[in-house]
Amino acid sequence: MKVAVATGTRADFGLLRPLIQELKNDDFFTTSLWVTAMHLSDRFGNTINEIINSGFKIDYSFPCLDEGDDSLAISRTISMAIEGFSKIINEDSPDFLVILGDRTEILGAAIAATVANLPIIHIHGGETTIGAYDESIRHSITKMSYLHFTAASEYRDRVIQLGEHPNRVFDVGAIGIDSIKSLPLMSDKELEDDLNFKFDKKNILITYHPVTLESSSAAKQFEAILKALDELEDTFLIFTHANSDKDGKIINEMIDEYTLLNNSKSLGVKSLGQLRYFSMLENVDLVLGNSSSGILEVPYFNIPTINIGDRQTGRLLSESVIQCANELEDIKKALKTGLDDAFAKAIKSQTHIYGNGTATQQIIKVLKNITTTSLKKPFYDLPKL
Repeated sequence: MKVAVATGTRADFGLLRPLIQELKNDDFFTTSLWVTAMHLSDRFGNTINEIINSGFKIDYSFPCLDEGDDSLAISRTISMAIEGFSKIINEDSPDFLVILGDRTEILGAAIAATVANLPIIHIHGGETTIGAYDESIRHSITKMSYLHFTAASEYRDRVIQLGEHPNRVFDVGAIGIDSIKSLPLMSDKELEDDLNFKFDKKNILITYHPVTLESSSAAKQFEAILKALDELEDTFLIFTHANSDKDGKIINEMIDEYTLLNNSKSLGVKSLGQLRYFSMLENVDLVLGNSSSGILEVPYFNIPTINIGDRQTGRLLSESVIQCANELEDIKKALKTGLDDAFAKAIKSQTHIYGNGTATQQIIKVLKNITTTSLKKPFYDLPKL
C-alpha cells in the first residue's frame, strides 16, 4: 500500500512524525512525504530542516505560502496549494493521502485529492473551534475524506453526524500523545545552552495565534496579553511565533519588539520544533495562549494551560485548562490561578481525556485491514428518535 503524507507546518509534522516513522518502518507500506507552506518559509523558521534532521526523506516539496497575511493572501495560498498538490498526485499516484487538521494548505491538498479520486485519511476531524475559520475548513475536509481518525469519542460522533459511515470513523485519541510517550526530552540545562537563556523562578511558554473570526485587531488582543505578563515578577517568558493566518505578522512583530526590549526576562523563537517544545513543557510552570496544543498535549505534562479567547472554543477541556477572555483583568486573574501552587498540585492527578498514546498503532492496524475502497459514499443519516 502506497501512503502519502502531506505536511505544511511545524505543528502537523510534529503530530504526524510517529505515524510517518511507523509507515516507513513497516514493509507493508511504501511511504511518500510531501512538504510545503510554512516549512519552506524563512519567516517561520525554515522548519523543513527539522524534517531533514529527523532523518526523513522528502519525496516532494513546493512553496505555496503567499508572503502576505490578509484574506487575499490566504486565498492565494489555497490556490497555489491546490495546483502544487495536484501535480504531485498526478506524478506520485499513491493509494491514500494522510492529512491532519484544518490548515488552509491542507484544504488545498484535500481539494486536489478529491478531484483526483485519491482516498483521504483525515486525522483530528470532528473538533469544533468557533473562533476561527479553521472550523469550516476542518468540517469541509471531513466531507472530502474516506477514513477518519478522531481524538475523542465525542469527535467521532460529530464526524458521523456529518454523514460519514461509522465503519470508517475511528476514535484513536490525540496522535501527539504518541510522541510525548516516546521522545527522549532535553534537560533544562540543555535547553538553556541551546537557546542561550536562563530559566527563572517561574517560567511561561506563550503561543498565541490570530483569531480569524473576530473583529477586534490582533494587535489589541496581544497587547492585553503582554501587559498582563509584564506585571509578573521573577518570571521568564518564552514566546513562539504565530502561524501564517491573517494578521499573524502583527503578532510576530510585537513579539520581536517586546523580547528585544526585555531580553533579560524573555525570549522569542520562530519555531521550537517538537523536541524543544515538549522539553519546554517539562520545564515551564504553565502555557498561555490559544494553540490547540494547549488543549491536546500540554495536559499530559500536568501543568496549567491558560486558554485565551474563543479560538479553541468547542474543544473538550481537561481540568488543567483555565479558560479566560482576552481582557487584561481576566488574563491577570487566570495567571494568578495558573501560578498558584495549590492549583498546580490539584491537577497532577487529573484524568487524561485524549487517549493513551497508541493512536499510531491503531491507525496502522486499520490501514492493514482495508479490503475495499469506494469513494461513492452514501450520506449516513442518524437514526430518527
